[in-house]
Amino acid sequence: MKKNHFKIIIATFMIGSSFTIYSCSKDDDTFPTIEIVGIAQDPNNFKGDISNGQVVTLDPMKMYKLNGIVKVKSGGTLVIPAGTKITATTGAASYVLVEQGGKIYANGTAGSPVLFTSETTVAGNWGGIVICGKAPINTGSSSSSEIGNSPYGGSETTDNSGALNYVRIEYAGAEFVAGKKFNGLSLFGVGNETRVESVALLNNADDGIEIYGGTVNVSNVVSTGNTNNAFSFKDGWIGTATGIYTKRKADGTGNNGIKGINNTTNPGASPQSNVAFKNVTVIGGNDTGETNGIWLSSGVHATIENAVISSFKTGINLQSDATVTYFNGQSKIKDILFNSNITTKISATSSAGTAVTILANTFTENIASTGAVNGELTPTWAIGWSGLQ
Repeated sequence: MKKNHFKIIIATFMIGSSFTIYSCSKDDDTFPTIEIVGIAQDPNNFKGDISNGQVVTLDPMKMYKLNGIVKVKSGGTLVIPAGTKITATTGAASYVLVEQGGKIYANGTAGSPVLFTSETTVAGNWGGIVICGKAPINTGSSSSSEIGNSPYGGSETTDNSGALNYVRIEYAGAEFVAGKKFNGLSLFGVGNETRVESVALLNNADDGIEIYGGTVNVSNVVSTGNTNNAFSFKDGWIGTATGIYTKRKADGTGNNGIKGINNTTNPGASPQSNVAFKNVTVIGGNDTGETNGIWLSSGVHATIENAVISSFKTGINLQSDATVTYFNGQSKIKDILFNSNITTKISATSSAGTAVTILANTFTENIASTGAVNGELTPTWAIGWSGLQ
């Protein structure tokens, strides 16, 4: 027995990686520090696959250089502690992809957020974060992400892809093929056991955040200075969005504050995009690009409560028969403060492009509405960790 025990000890020292049995719950996502050979031991060359059964925990005392793709495969887990900084170096070839069954736990705090950034302060200087889950979508029983060709979708509404807490993603959105770019954060069919709370998307070259179906809930999201839409969703997303603060680039360029659709080719596709928005501030700029504070179309359903909309040509734009019918006269838009610089508070257009008369009780205004806590001002919950002051 002693001789065999000695052999086991020698073998352990010869193995270059460590594996640990662990347990966790939704409320206690803590993991041991483990470095897997080939991905985490060289912070200056952070890339590679995290395979089934592997847990990679980064060291917040090290500066990581994202020099390629980090792919978290099914059964793999990437843990990023508070205060960790990851700097991307290779344009569209630098991104993080969490596949179905994989998990990412970016456990920042208000005082020590997790930061994904680039070597230069130029929008589109690297890819972004892509997470693929097993929750339902309405473009088929499953689909594949444009980035990484990774499967997503399914029937698991409670699918868990991990957690993003106090995370800042900036200068992402690189073009990966002609005319197509990454978003800062892309959530494909992500389930509602995944936590997305206190996430900032700053100065990215496409949408700040885009949600493709799924059932994930999001809260305390900052999306500012992005070149396209600040917050967009489609393909049957059913969830809640609480505490949303968006603002266009400093020069006023960009597109919509929030853009949502159900399905571009089949507005009645199921599951129907249906999102409960609460405590929202969207701030525009000049009248370039698409100039809607909130733009909903192609069969999307939603409720909107306590929103401040400022500096957009149109406050809320409803398009397509299915969407207009759902909202018109139905009191699903409540307690909205349209600031005086809004030219048109709310408009509606049929699928044929004909203007539709807005019925009474379609929306209610409230000059006391505070939006994402305090009107147009930076929300107190976002100061510091999000990059806003």
